[in-house]
Order: sequence, then structure tokens, then C-alpha cells
Amino acid sequence: MKIQHIARTGKIYYLHAVPGKPGKPKHYFTTKADGPLAESLPTGFEVYENVGGQVFLRRKTPQLFTDKEITLVRQALNRHAEEWRYKIEVKKNAAVIYEASDHTEMLESIALPWMSKATITQSVIQSATYTAVMRFVLNDQEERLFLAERFCFRGLVDDWIDVGGAPLPLPILISKFIKHLGKESLFELY
Repeated sequence: MKIQHIARTGKIYYLHAVPGKPGKPKHYFTTKADGPLAESLPTGFEVYENVGGQVFLRRKTPQLFTDKEITLVRQALNRHAEEWRYKIEVKKNAAVIYEASDHTEMLESIALPWMSKATITQSVIQSATYTAVMRFVLNDQEERLFLAERFCFRGLVDDWIDVGGAPLPLPILISKFIKHLGKESLFELY
């Protein structure tokens, strides 16, 4: 069976395998179904979809965050807003939270007479663009303590800034900071 992946944008990506270095095929994803398609994933690799909806083949990396920790963050985000509004991406020792703007009401005011609410919502979700806004950084792997940081969008800074002070357990940081996502109070954290 050919390897394919349907991204959140609705695009179908196909894994291709072409001759590379002697004895090693080169693998890559594309939206084109023609050409030499791969029958299986190469050993030690995984399908990865970034928050923008692009699909890649990447080497498996050891995960520093436990499934339970990612689930805690995801559940808090789902209680805070609709599931599609926030994405989580684990990058090395940080769980980065990305936020999408919700333009549903504006589109409904324009397109509602011609399109159903369900179609408008689906369009908003598929075309959403995400911006990194907050992250939890693993500071002490044995004690499972984390730092909370938010992205600073000021012209000269454009980087992560600490908002939580000393390292704390993840549940405490979640209850303290997730409630600020999507609100002006986020920018008062520093």
C-alpha cells in the first residue's frame, strides 16, 4: 500500500522514494500522486505534520514530554476554546502552543446567505494560520518542573520571554497561564 497522509488543510500528501546515494533511496512528501511512490516508511522515520499543515518525513526523536503532560495541556486548551484554535508542537524540551484567529463571525456576516454555517466553519479551520504564543519548557527532567514563556511581539524583542518565574509543576503553570490565551491579559505577562 502506498504511503499517504491527509493534512488538516484537506490536501493529500504522498511519500515518494527515488534513487539517492548508492543503496539508499531518497524519500520526500509531495501532493503529486505520480512518480515512484513508497510502499513503507523508512526505518527510524515518521510522518510529521507541522502546525501550518505541511507534511514531512522526519527522523524519530526521543520525546522529553510524556503523553500525560501533552494530554494535560491539550485538555486545558480544549476547555479554554474550540479544539482547532490551538495546536501543540513539541520541539526539543518545549511544548509550544500556537493560536489561530477566529474569523468565523466576520465570514458569516458576509457569506451566510450563500453558504451554510458548517461550510464556513470548515473553511475557517482549513485555512487557519497559527502563531506561536506560549510555551512550557522542561527545566528539570527528574522533578518534572517547567518554565512558562510567552512570545513577545515587540519590534526589537521578537523572542520568548519568561512569564512564570521559578520552575513549577506543569499543572500549576497550565492553570495559571492558559486562561490568558486569546486575551489582552496575555501581553501583560512578563
